[in-house]
Parts: sequence; C-alpha cells; structure tokens
Amino acid sequence: MSASVPQARGRPREFCTDKALAAALQVFWSKGYDATSLSDLTAAMGITRPSLYAAFGNKEALFHEALDLYQRDKLRYIEQAIEQPTAAQVAERLLRGAYETAAGEGESRGCMGVIASTSCGEDTQGVRDDVQRRGKVVRTKLVERFDKARQEGDLPANADSDGLTSFLFALVQGISLQARAGASREQLKALTTVGVGSFSAYISSGC
Repeated sequence: MSASVPQARGRPREFCTDKALAAALQVFWSKGYDATSLSDLTAAMGITRPSLYAAFGNKEALFHEALDLYQRDKLRYIEQAIEQPTAAQVAERLLRGAYETAAGEGESRGCMGVIASTSCGEDTQGVRDDVQRRGKVVRTKLVERFDKARQEGDLPANADSDGLTSFLFALVQGISLQARAGASREQLKALTTVGVGSFSAYISSGC
C-alpha cells in the first residue's frame, strides 16, 4: 500500500489583493483605461507584472474588477436614489451623488465609467462595452422607477420616463466631464442645483 504524497502548495501571494485592486482603481479612475500602462499599475499596486497577471489576469480583466469595486463603493448613491419615495427626490439624490463623487476631495475627479468610455480606442471595445452595459442597466432601472411614479400619480400621466432619464444621464455625464476639465466644486454644485431645479420645474409644469 503506497502512502499518499501531499501536493506542493503554490507560493502564497505576498500582497493584499484588495489593497492592490483599490490602488489600480485609483489609477484607472485618474488616467482612463488607454492612458494607463502596466508600469503605472504595478507601481501603484506595489507588485510585479507576473504577480499582476497571476492575481488578476491581464490589464483588461483588472479593469473590469476595478470597475466592479468602483460600482460597489462609489455608485451606491444610484440605488439609494432609485429607492427614494418621489421622482423629484430620485433626481435630487442621483445628481447630488454624482456631484459628490465627481468633486470628491482626495480622489480622482469625474466618473470612472465616463472617463473610460470616452477615452477608449477601437482596440479596447470590450472595456467600452462593459461600461455601456452597466449604464444600460442603470438606465432601465430609472425608466422603470419613473414609470412607477407615473402610475402612482407622482408624475403627470404624460411624463416621458425615457426622456427624464436621458436628461438625468446627460447631467450626470456633464458633471463628470466638467469635473474632469477642472471645474471648481462651487461650479459643479451650481450645475447640480440648476439640474435639480429644472427637473422639479418640468414635472411641476405638468410636462
């Protein structure tokens, strides 16, 4: 009877994958996908290229994981907005959340998804597709939320749920791009306030 031989274990990773991923997120958020090099990533993460490949795959796979983290940590305000009791409060929470994320102190400015999708070349279609897919999920949820508000009488019967959603998306993207371009917190806050007021005035007018 032969004795079983224990299999050799691989060498344990000498870094925290969560911290490394958080560092990669900041690089992608700051520079965009195309402008971020593997050297940028390994320097920020404090690891070697072989370790990056072993833990995360390639650059694109790492980006998708970083985008997951960004969505969990930075975009929680979207779900909070959808859960608000009125359509006006949905819009206000969404725009205030976009402002707080885009203009946050001590972090990169703008929305990581907007930055990535507007800076991707033709050879990074997978990144653009992922960002757009996530955006479509949010868009669908907002349209459904405004449909519900209309059915409940919170919005006028002729309110255009898709149009209202497009308006909010345009504002969120505008806040992000202006933050990226160097707009001050005061300017971004003013844009947010005008957006909230415009949404409320539109639905109050009976559409």
